[in-house]
Amino acid sequence: MCQTTTPMAALPFRLIAVSGSSMLPTFAGGDWLLFRTLHLRDASHLQPLLGKVVVIERESYPGVHFIKRLKRIDDGRAWVEGDNVDASTDSRQWGALQPTEIVGQVLLRYRRGRASE
Repeated sequence: MCQTTTPMAALPFRLIAVSGSSMLPTFAGGDWLLFRTLHLRDASHLQPLLGKVVVIERESYPGVHFIKRLKRIDDGRAWVEGDNVDASTDSRQWGALQPTEIVGQVLLRYRRGRASE
């Protein structure tokens, strides 16, 4: 799970703090990421995101954001997994996601977290 700084629809670029270890070694708890907000209505815009790290807001967990990698597209739905598969809750448990649940694309880490965070 992650913490964002402002309501999702407010800005085209947002900051998000990473918590947990599901994206190790790519991102660690305490890292801050810059992401571009997305408003996907259907699967037609998923293809360019394949292999990219995305921000997810599950319909069943409104207001909670997850950082995962888009692995594949199945029948117009997004299959996502954490880079640290042993510590990640992702499409292996949830199943494939609706495109509307992908709310951002991570662009860069702008601050690395401290080892103790």
